[in-house]
Amino acid sequence: MKKNAPVFRYIGRRLFHAIFVLLGVSIVIFLLVHLAPGDPVDLILGDNATPEQKAVIEAKYGLDKPLAVQYVVWLGRVLRGDLGDSIYFHATNWSLIKARMPATFELATSALILSLLVSIPLGLIAGVKKGTFVDVVAMLFALLGQALSPVWIGLVLILLVCVQMGALPAFGYGSFQNIILPSITLGLPMAALVTRLLRSNMIDVLSEDHVAATRAKGASPFRVYTRYALRNAAIPVITVSGAQFAGFLGGAVTTEKIFNWPGLGQLVVTAINVRDFTLVQSVLLITSAILVIVNLLVDVLYVFVDPRLDYDQMG
Repeated sequence: MKKNAPVFRYIGRRLFHAIFVLLGVSIVIFLLVHLAPGDPVDLILGDNATPEQKAVIEAKYGLDKPLAVQYVVWLGRVLRGDLGDSIYFHATNWSLIKARMPATFELATSALILSLLVSIPLGLIAGVKKGTFVDVVAMLFALLGQALSPVWIGLVLILLVCVQMGALPAFGYGSFQNIILPSITLGLPMAALVTRLLRSNMIDVLSEDHVAATRAKGASPFRVYTRYALRNAAIPVITVSGAQFAGFLGGAVTTEKIFNWPGLGQLVVTAINVRDFTLVQSVLLITSAILVIVNLLVDVLYVFVDPRLDYDQMG
């Protein structure tokens, strides 16, 4: 138990920090949404509403109170699990988010798996074979993947694969074929980033003394590269992958818009366009919570990847 005490203290600190991060994020989200131009009352009643009618709606939704009071009331409801009702869709915000979340999770997971299946072998081989043709190809892929816009990637894929070849559907949701192109569009930039990062880390780790000592003891090259070098080089990769995955779960707005994917990204864009501030608040709060939770899980994953880390020295 004493041996694991630093780990538990580290996780406890991260949980404590996460609470304050979410509190700060909730304040920022609330202020940004309420200070944005436009009046949600006009959305409900229309432009020809009388001042008396507007006053009734403002009183109903608490819009006649000071911002500080509105925030406290809203936060209290959130803590009780009540995200409020959508002004535009006339449904609870949670029901709308829950309906869109599986599509976003499906797209985010498939993009993550695809990117890691490409980037880990490519980055590993490029780091081991530094200066070879494979390394040049890997770096070219990494540079192009990070330089190209997801908008450009998505449109080119639709033009070539869907229009010219007719191999896959351009839009839609519900089948394996529908998810292929969105996953490539969303996962390609991440694959390029992880490839470049893993290559650099592998080169650094392979030059360290403990790796040379492991080789001198007669360990096979495969064992050296995978068990020792890759394990030490994986920490930054896990951090980046976790952040990217959290961003995917937050709603890949561009990709979802291009392929008409019914996820959280599409939902928040619609909510912004119609000035449905309660729905915008709820979506942003949920996606922020997802980001914090994923980052917390990434921190916990460090324990299993590298138990030698000094958790008392980590934030």
